[in-house]
Amino acid sequence: QVQLIESGGGLVQAGGSLRLSCAASGRTFSSYAMGWFRQAPGKEREFVAAISWSGGNTYYADSVKGRFTISRDNAKNTVYLQINSLKPEDTAVYYCAADLNAYGSMYYRDYDYWGQGTQVTVSS
Repeated sequence: QVQLIESGGGLVQAGGSLRLSCAASGRTFSSYAMGWFRQAPGKEREFVAAISWSGGNTYYADSVKGRFTISRDNAKNTVYLQINSLKPEDTAVYYCAADLNAYGSMYYRDYDYWGQGTQVTVSS
């Protein structure tokens, strides 16, 4: 079992920044990959970023490349998503997820555990 708790969401103006955190507990954190997904109202959940167990490999959706950075601190059992140059279209609930395959995936069906989500709202 893996428990995931996201934090760091909020209301921010366009062009601003946020750092989302996801604290994990349960299985050994350094043994699995992590991902971030988001879901806007009326839209399907979409992939944002993923990171391998060691942090050595990262993957991003084209829509966020250059603005979002995923990282992890295995000593703190936490994965982060740094979001810069926020746009109104980034408004969504952001979810972190654990993929027990150590390398990460852009497909939500590959993830085994999910957090409850944190709301990010970007005003124009």
